[in-house]
Amino acid sequence: MPLPTTPELWRWDATDLARAIRLGAVSAAEAARAVLARCAAVNPAINAVVQVLEAEALAAAEAADAARARGEALGPLHGVPVTTKINVDQRGLATSNGCVPLRDLVAPEDSAVVASLRRAGAVIVGRTSTPALSMRWFTENALHGRTLNPWSAGHTPGGSSGGAAAAVAAGIGPIGHGNDLGGSVRYPAYACGIAGLRPSFGRIPAFNPTMAAERPLSGQLMSTQGPLARRVCDLRLALGPMSVGDPRDPWWMPAPLDWPAPPRPIRVALSPDPVGTGVHPAVADAVRRAGTILAAAGYAVEDVDPPGFAEAARDWDALSHGEAMLFMREAFEKNADEGAQATFRFMTAHTPPLDLAAWAQVAARRTTHQRAWARFMATHPLVLCPVSAEPPFPQGLDVAGQQGFDRVYRAQQPLLATPLLGLPSVAVPTGVVDGLPMGVQVIAPRWREDLALDAAEVIEAACPMPTPIDPRG
Repeated sequence: MPLPTTPELWRWDATDLARAIRLGAVSAAEAARAVLARCAAVNPAINAVVQVLEAEALAAAEAADAARARGEALGPLHGVPVTTKINVDQRGLATSNGCVPLRDLVAPEDSAVVASLRRAGAVIVGRTSTPALSMRWFTENALHGRTLNPWSAGHTPGGSSGGAAAAVAAGIGPIGHGNDLGGSVRYPAYACGIAGLRPSFGRIPAFNPTMAAERPLSGQLMSTQGPLARRVCDLRLALGPMSVGDPRDPWWMPAPLDWPAPPRPIRVALSPDPVGTGVHPAVADAVRRAGTILAAAGYAVEDVDPPGFAEAARDWDALSHGEAMLFMREAFEKNADEGAQATFRFMTAHTPPLDLAAWAQVAARRTTHQRAWARFMATHPLVLCPVSAEPPFPQGLDVAGQQGFDRVYRAQQPLLATPLLGLPSVAVPTGVVDGLPMGVQVIAPRWREDLALDAAEVIEAACPMPTPIDPRG
C-alpha cells in the first residue's frame, strides 16, 4: 500500500505514520514537529490542548528514531503523536480533571492507559481538556476555559473528552485518548465528526495512582478508557496496545481481540429511536442511511429494536447518579466550578435516593439486562442506532436551567445502555448536515470490538469526512 503523498504530516492517519516511521520514510521527530506546529497554529482558536508537551515530545520522538536506528523492536504506535486527557495520571504532570483546586495534584507515575501508550511507542504531544470532574457533555472549566468545536464555535465539541475530539478533528495528533462512563468518548467523536471507540468493560485497564479513594462501584463497572481518531483503522491500531494488561486493574480481562467470523450474513438490528422518545429527522436519516450502506455491503439489516434499551438507560441513571449523590457531592462542592456544580444539581434532580435495598435491586437487574441483550445479540450481533437524538448542542445548553439540561439528557439516552451492559460501541460519522457533523453508533457483543469496527469501516468508506479541518467560527 503506497504512503500518502501530502507533505503535511499532521494530516496523516496514525496507521500511515506508524508504517512510514517503521520503514524510515519519515522520522518520528518530523511527525512530532509537524503536529506541534499544527497545534501552535490552530489550538489558540479551539483551546483543546491545555498543556503542550513540546520538549518532552521532541525528546521522545528523537529517542524513537534512535531506537529504530539501532534495530530495536518497534511497538505498533512507534513514533505516532497522541494526546492524553487531563483526568488520567501522567508522571510528573498534574491530574487536574479540569478543577482549579487540583491543578497541583502531580502524578507520581503513569496511569495504566498512559503506560500502555508509552510502551507501544506513542509520542505524547499534549494534554487535552475536560469539564470539571469529567461529568458534562460540554467541555469547559474554570481552570482552562471553554473548548470550541472546530466545526462551529457556537456548538459543543462534546464531553467529557471534548478536548481530545476537537484536537483530533483539527489535526493535533491522529489519535486522542479519552474515557467513557456515559458517552464521553462517543459523544465528542460524534460532535466533532470523527470516530470513537468505547471498548468492552474490562478490555483496557485503568488506574490512577493519585486516587485518594476507590471509585464508586458504578464507575468501576461502567467506565472505560478508549481511543478517538479521524479514521476507524486508527481506532483498531490503538485498541491493541491500549488493551495490554496492568496488575493495578483487577477488572482487566485477557480477552482476545480476534475471534472467528460469525455466520454470514451478519444480522444488524436497525433502531433509529431505540429509547422511544423521538429523534431529530437528521439523526433518523443518518441511521437509515448507514443501514442502507451496510445492507449494500452484504449485512442483513432489519428494523428491530433491542430489548429494554430505555430501561437499561434508566438503570444506568439510577446507579451512576444515585452513587454520585452519595460519593461525589462533596467533590463537586469542593473542587468543581459553577457550571459543573449546576449540571450536578440538574442531573441528580430527577434521581430518587437509593437506600440499600433499592441499590441492590438495580445492581442485580444489570444482569437481567445483560442476559436479555446476550440472547438478542446471538441472532443480531450488531445494533445500529443514534449516538444522540439531536445534532450537536449549542454551547451552554446544559447550564441553561433545568429545562435546558433535561433536553440534553433526554437526547443522550442512546449513550447510556452500553455502559450498563458492558458492551463495546463505535461512534462513526456519516457526513455533515447544516454545517455540523452527523453520525451513528454501532454496538456489538462483549469482546467483539472487531465486529463493530468492521461495520464502522464500511460506513466510513461510504461517508468520507474532510477532517482534519481548520477551525471555523
